[in-house]
Amino acid sequence: MARRFGGQFSPGGKPDGPGPVGAPATTLPPPLRGRARTTILMALSALPVVTAFAQDGALSLAGSLLAGALLFGGAALTREGLKAEAAWQARRIARRPALPRKVFGAVVTGCGVALAAASGFEPSLAAIVYGIVASALHVVSFGLDPMSDKGMEGVDAFQTERVARTIEEAERHLAAMQDAVRRARDREAETRVARLSARAREMFRAVEDDPRDLTAARRYLGVYLMGARDATVKFADLYVATRDAEAKAAYFNLLDELERGMNAKRETLLVSDRTDLDVEIEVLRDRLKADGLPTGD
Repeated sequence: MARRFGGQFSPGGKPDGPGPVGAPATTLPPPLRGRARTTILMALSALPVVTAFAQDGALSLAGSLLAGALLFGGAALTREGLKAEAAWQARRIARRPALPRKVFGAVVTGCGVALAAASGFEPSLAAIVYGIVASALHVVSFGLDPMSDKGMEGVDAFQTERVARTIEEAERHLAAMQDAVRRARDREAETRVARLSARAREMFRAVEDDPRDLTAARRYLGVYLMGARDATVKFADLYVATRDAEAKAAYFNLLDELERGMNAKRETLLVSDRTDLDVEIEVLRDRLKADGLPTGD
């Protein structure tokens, strides 16, 4: 989505300066892999629609229009599948997509090509072959959906499932916050929400590294993010109507408090992990000493 330009010399802009200590730099998300190809597929779906009105007969017209709709729908399914795959790859613990969107996109695209090649709704061997080839090329170009859950060795399936489910819910809260704050049309607010999201995802990674930390971090991943989502929705609705500076300042204070809390909780999780490591090292050293082996002490 396009973003308004802003900076030190823009209207309403503020001089550049150091931000809060420890604030991560705002980065743009990486471009979606394969997005350009799905855009081309969406553009190609207009061809059967353009040629539909040159067809003879109502059935040929309806067949061409339906072919264009199928091609566009196949491209849209594929793009959603690419987004789900990117989210799956970015996380260390993740469940496979419940709906194989890229596979369905290949099937729908093949049906659209077959219908476009047919004469109306009358199937022919050539049209069927074209559809099969189109589906095969779609799979070669975009690949298949992730077919397995991604977990961690040494972690039981129940813990992995709990972590994956909790982080999926937390990601939905972050996505809802980002969608809501865009309605406020305030670049600074969008930047602050993006910074909080980055901090939250750092906590996600810490929990994925050690699912035993889920219990300690669950309040931040659920209750607090849900409250932040609701506050963001109310702020956006109020600010777009009134441009209330006091409401904006109060909202930013809330984000600051959440960010500080997440930083503190993440540090606590890291200290706990370090303590666990030290305990494991000491236990191993005691065993080596008991066996009469040198430990270097």
